Amino acid sequence: MVKQLTVAVVGATGAVGTKMLEQLEKRKFPIGKLKLLASKRSAGNTLEYAGQSYTIEEATPEAFERVDVALFSAGGSVSKALAPEAAKRGAVVIDNTSAFRMDPEVPLVVPEVNRADIKTHNGIIANPNCSTIQMVVALEPIRQTFGLKNVIVSTYQAVSGSGVSAIEELHTQSLAWDEGKNVEAAILPVKGDKKHFPIARNVLPQIDVFTDNGFTYEEMKMINETKKIMHMNELPVAATCVRVPVVAGHSESVFIEVEQAGVTVEQLREALTGAPGVIVQDDIANQQYPMPLFAEGQDETFVGRIRKDLSNDKGFHLWVVADNLLKGAALNSIQIAEVMVEDGLL
Repeated sequence: MVKQLTVAVVGATGAVGTKMLEQLEKRKFPIGKLKLLASKRSAGNTLEYAGQSYTIEEATPEAFERVDVALFSAGGSVSKALAPEAAKRGAVVIDNTSAFRMDPEVPLVVPEVNRADIKTHNGIIANPNCSTIQMVVALEPIRQTFGLKNVIVSTYQAVSGSGVSAIEELHTQSLAWDEGKNVEAAILPVKGDKKHFPIARNVLPQIDVFTDNGFTYEEMKMINETKKIMHMNELPVAATCVRVPVVAGHSESVFIEVEQAGVTVEQLREALTGAPGVIVQDDIANQQYPMPLFAEGQDETFVGRIRKDLSNDKGFHLWVVADNLLKGAALNSIQIAEVMVEDGLL
């Protein structure tokens, strides 16, 4: 009989926290007791889960006593302050922020790619960046079959990646455009940055702030996380991350170079077909290819537009799409917890 677990969701009222609760219920995760934790401001409010009403508690160190699994998605500062406290009290923390992703003592996990790394945790497991997750899910079966020697990605990322306020801003700006009113921007590209620009009828070639090397932190996350997850520190990876006026679902144009010579498109497609977490949608004769509108609410990563580079025999181009709030965040966290249940690690 599967052990019933005490599960805490930190940031339960946020966009990802809400999706975590949906996935826990949908996938029938073995919950004996559920604790919903959030900021002091949200404490005392109620949320529904599986037909029951739960009172939100303030996230404090003491709230993690006798918790088996703590799912964090309340921002990096909250994770840095409370995740070690939860782990110290015996909980396994699965953290959806960037707080611990590059910590060498913390495994960074996508179950389809590096499931075995879960066993190396010391109380905290990091969930990768949304755009990284879907890309490595698509690349792993290719790497296993043909090797991988270069990755260049350009992303088309939905506003939901910046939270509920960014979604609201897109809707507000769209209505203002339609009504001929002034369009105001206060959130994107980065709420805390100096300038803000409209996302409605626009694309923003900035996600997160810029680093000294000219790349944004979002781009550096993709670069560094891909290498860590795949255990390929020398793999060349380059990224350009762009916000587009789509509510949910990240899209990526990915160029890869494989190690083997003479690989065909058909062989690449065959390697992807049936791979864990991947659905191939690649029939250009019938205009079948992945789109974020149709990936929303789906668990899988969709891959299409598979074609060989015209000047590099080992080069291929892919179009990769997934729901950034599901596989890119909440679902991947729940899948990590499910692996721990399956492998008797909880």
